[in-house]
Amino acid sequence: MAIFELRTYTVVVGKMNDVVELYKSAGWPALSKHPKKLAGYFTGDVGAINQLVHLWKFDDDADRRAFWAGVFGDPEFMAFAKVLRPMLISQENKLMLAAPWGPEVQTS
Repeated sequence: MAIFELRTYTVVVGKMNDVVELYKSAGWPALSKHPKKLAGYFTGDVGAINQLVHLWKFDDDADRRAFWAGVFGDPEFMAFAKVLRPMLISQENKLMLAAPWGPEVQTS
């Protein structure tokens, strides 16, 4: 059964543009080398304007753990993370199962 991981990063006020540029120049190039598990990345527009949200789809928990082990073992990604972390206030992760109705979330 597929599981979804919703990650929400709260960014230091005034640093969102820096975070976006860092993801474009270093974060996404590092992540895109790994298996395609990403359903989407989002930035807040109204309300939580200082949040970066991403949704991941995995086959199961073993798939999820293997994916993150690969990402966290990647020196290029870890160099990106070292620069990113001081611009974050908090990180919240939620693991979710799809409801048995509605559209299925696709990944490429």
